[in-house]
Amino acid sequence: MARELNLSSPSVAQHHLLRLESMQFVKRECGNFVVDRVVLENCVRISRFLIPRYFFYLFFSIFVLVIELTVFYPGVIFQVYVFAVIAQLCFVVIFAYETIKIWRRGSL
Repeated sequence: MARELNLSSPSVAQHHLLRLESMQFVKRECGNFVVDRVVLENCVRISRFLIPRYFFYLFFSIFVLVIELTVFYPGVIFQVYVFAVIAQLCFVVIFAYETIKIWRRGSL
């Protein structure tokens, strides 16, 4: 790891690696530390921040729900409209759950 980052060996101390392991960014394989790419694949890097990709899906689904409730609101409530709103609410809940799960798991 020190060689890849062009740092001296003392810079990459054991306690830093253990901290990264506790945050699930690295894992041990055969006595060595390996970057856990699965954690990073679920995120988008903006500047120095890692944002779960589900956050963008959540934002979009909330936007669609607001549009459904304001712009496309019919004068008379139809069964199809109620189904569409309930389906969109389900999407919002699922994406919110996944976003929070990734943020908590990765301590992003």
